[in-house]
Amino acid sequence: MKLIVGLGNPEKKYEKTFHNLGFMCVDYAVNKLGETFSKTKCRAVISEFKIGREKVIFAKPQTYMNLSGESVRELLSFYKIDLSDLIVVYDDFDLEKGTIRIRESGSAGTHNGMRNIIELLGRTDFPRVRVGFKPDVPSRIPLIDLVLSGKRKKIKRFSIMR
Repeated sequence: MKLIVGLGNPEKKYEKTFHNLGFMCVDYAVNKLGETFSKTKCRAVISEFKIGREKVIFAKPQTYMNLSGESVRELLSFYKIDLSDLIVVYDDFDLEKGTIRIRESGSAGTHNGMRNIIELLGRTDFPRVRVGFKPDVPSRIPLIDLVLSGKRKKIKRFSIMR
């Protein structure tokens, strides 16, 4: 069984902000697989289905970004999922816009949602997918204002880094 968690904020006003790139990624994947988010469990909206013989759960915590770990910890416990079967997808200001970095483990960097997950799980050894949105030119607005702002330009191409 796999648990793929996209990080974001639940309110409509955050829907198209950079901080919701994790939600956008799991929405895209679930939609492409012909599924929907139809259940609520462990303070998250979820989509459960099988890919081949493997049960896959996509989740979007509804606890707000900075408390994402609460929902993730509950989901792992409820479904009895090992950390190696957890994948967290989230936005990353430190990566150039359009860059996707996949890592098997690591720190939270500057991301408060990941900090909360790591703090509550007490471990950093789980896979994560970071989606970059660093502006092409230096920004003069505070980081919190930038991450909660809307996407200004559609990202046309991605580069994947391991």
